[in-house]
Amino acid sequence: MIQFTSVHKRYPNGRDALNGISFEIAKGEMAFLTGPSGAGKSTLLKLVALIERPSRGTVLINNHNTSRIRRRQIPYFRRQIGIVFQDHKLLHDRTIFDNVALPLVIAAARRRDIERRVRAALDQVGLLGREHGLPVTLSAGEQQRVGIARAVASRPDLVIADEPTGNLDPDLSLDIMRLFERFNEVGVTILIATHDLELVERLGHRQIKLEAGRLASEGLS
Repeated sequence: MIQFTSVHKRYPNGRDALNGISFEIAKGEMAFLTGPSGAGKSTLLKLVALIERPSRGTVLINNHNTSRIRRRQIPYFRRQIGIVFQDHKLLHDRTIFDNVALPLVIAAARRRDIERRVRAALDQVGLLGREHGLPVTLSAGEQQRVGIARAVASRPDLVIADEPTGNLDPDLSLDIMRLFERFNEVGVTILIATHDLELVERLGHRQIKLEAGRLASEGLS
């Protein structure tokens, strides 16, 4: 599902964010991307989502070489990827339903399919019945659940998350990670960047550790 081969990323200011990264994540696998701030975790996720492109090396996502994907093809490429952010990135003037529906609306899905998929996604994260409310009425943990529902509503093959529990207490963080595990159990590939090593160790999935833009280690936590 994800394959990095000798990937380098240098930004225009000359900073090297990634240096010679090589690893693979199999379809249906769940893995954690760890390392200190500035290690390159967010940059790596941006390469997966084609927000950035590698300076050198090869990134394959579901057998597609991202360097060969043209700019106009990027929206179609991203339809196979659900993205979860630390700060939710919810639209606070839109209902919870509208927030979750946004990727489906952009993809021009039929209204009937949108309603069905949004309700199913909200049910999976325990928020069915709250769809007509606004995000401001939700707790931080519930807002993150909306973000996860939005990421999975289009039934992507891959979900990536950048510090999805960074603003949550330990109990809520575990609840959010258990949600990711549930989606992984039905075949969704999951890659989560996190600094919460205690939680990573507790869950026991594979860990890919970065240090100063290099692959420091990988294996089961």
